[in-house]
Amino acid sequence: MPFSDSELLPISALQHFIYCPRQCALIYLEQQWAENRFTAEGRVQHDRVDRTECEIRDGIRYEYALSLRSLELGLIGKADVVEFHDDNVFPVEHKRGRPKPTHCDWVQLCAQALCLEEMMGVKVDAGAIFYGKPRRRQVVEFTPELRAETINSAHALHELIEFGKNPPADYSPKKCDACSLFDICLPQKKRNVSDYIKGVFS
Repeated sequence: MPFSDSELLPISALQHFIYCPRQCALIYLEQQWAENRFTAEGRVQHDRVDRTECEIRDGIRYEYALSLRSLELGLIGKADVVEFHDDNVFPVEHKRGRPKPTHCDWVQLCAQALCLEEMMGVKVDAGAIFYGKPRRRQVVEFTPELRAETINSAHALHELIEFGKNPPADYSPKKCDACSLFDICLPQKKRNVSDYIKGVFS
């Protein structure tokens, strides 16, 4: 059953959810946010493409900050850039830094493609993520497996928001140490307290 407009969640929340459900809950349930160097750099990079306009270069039409919506997935947001190559629609997401240790960026891009398919009645086979380091595109094919992961993740995101409870912390150095919400989440402290309690009662 399609979602209503009031039930739509940001596509960016899906990326946060895949990266870390607790991070997603802190932002979208508790309205917690903190900025660090990485988020500031990412915001600056997005500001460069976050302008609603269109241009044509070498026969390719570029739409910037294109509004997206899917009532089937219950998602809403914007695509940084969507390229129109004749009949081929190709979304491009801009990210600072390097590829992440999870598929969260791929899922976010695939969600944009599913929105475009629903809105325009077209098939979107692939897109790309432009990473600030090493400043090149990573092409992402929207395989059946990635599409299924994206759809399932969108449903899980809605369940998290509807449930309204923040998941417990699960410390992972590669993800947690770069997170701007580290000092709010305190994943190491929560784990250490848990270990202490286990030690006392074991």
